[in-house]
Amino acid sequence: MSAATALPPMADVLAALAAGQCVVVIEDETDEATGCVLVAAERATEADVNFMAAEARGLVCMAITEARRHRLQLPPMAANQRQRERYTVSIEAATGVSTGISAADRALTLRVAAAARAQPADLVQPGHIFPLVAQADGVLRRAGFAEACSDLPRLAGRVAAGAYAMLLDDDGELLRGPALLAFAQRHGLPAVSVSALIHHRLLTEGALRRTHSTELDTRFGRFTVHAYHDAPVDALHLALVMGKPDPHKPVLTRVQAVEMQRDVLAFGTPDQPAWNLERSLARIGAEGCGVLVLLDERESPQQRLERLAAPASAAPAPAFAQRALGVGAQILRDVCAHKLRLLSHPVPYRAVTGFDLEVIEFVAPG
Repeated sequence: MSAATALPPMADVLAALAAGQCVVVIEDETDEATGCVLVAAERATEADVNFMAAEARGLVCMAITEARRHRLQLPPMAANQRQRERYTVSIEAATGVSTGISAADRALTLRVAAAARAQPADLVQPGHIFPLVAQADGVLRRAGFAEACSDLPRLAGRVAAGAYAMLLDDDGELLRGPALLAFAQRHGLPAVSVSALIHHRLLTEGALRRTHSTELDTRFGRFTVHAYHDAPVDALHLALVMGKPDPHKPVLTRVQAVEMQRDVLAFGTPDQPAWNLERSLARIGAEGCGVLVLLDERESPQQRLERLAAPASAAPAPAFAQRALGVGAQILRDVCAHKLRLLSHPVPYRAVTGFDLEVIEFVAPG
């Protein structure tokens, strides 16, 4: 996207949301980015829902926090959800609606669910609004639309709940890149990127706190170990740093959680090796400079069983992309690793520019 289509200041976007106006949220400022239309759920009107249905064309969803999900006692839509998005059962206002599908009915449901004193009895299931639960700490943990559409209303002084619909083109495919800003300009809506939101939160908040640093001798060489307390989930993440990363030069980098099959049972075959904890430390040690971020993310018993049952050649999904982009990125930024030679199979990373990070190269295991 060109400078001519520069996004407005964050203050303008937040002011629009506070006033009950719609805004456009885009992943980042690349040609492949997707986007959605967002309005603070507590201010949603019949006109807003109708605009989302007619112009945005995607499913009208509601981003909520875990605290609101718990308050409203909304169970998951499915017992074993494989997708990253955490849908709950669909909802409807318990009173004041007719069929529930009209724009007026859906707007009422959004306002009822977002009310400060909302109770489980205020809603019935199933319905025509689809809540998604944002991860704790929002875009600083996961650069997703549910997180952005929960964070933005909160930052605007509203309830941390947003009504949003993905933007589709005339063929029903996701609208991408410059077409997102063209949509915003055509309808007179301010636009904001998830990258900009991340950067704004990093400048105004502190999600992680470095609590301890020490030197550690390993058979791969000496590392400096930094410990970070992750307050929202009460976890402790580690960064093992060898040498002094230069923020202006590419640095060998690995971000992962400990997984039993890969790191303890030496997952991988000679033909298809995987980057695990030992191989990553060895590669960094051989180069004499690099960073390994070890995330405090626990596998569930079901995840362990699924990995054990998978074919030996099937690599597990990369944890950095799916579960902890924000946490890993904040730690890398703190240790001055900005240009990354990532020890990973190629994976599309969204919104890393919000953390002042750039993936220069993917380094395959060998």
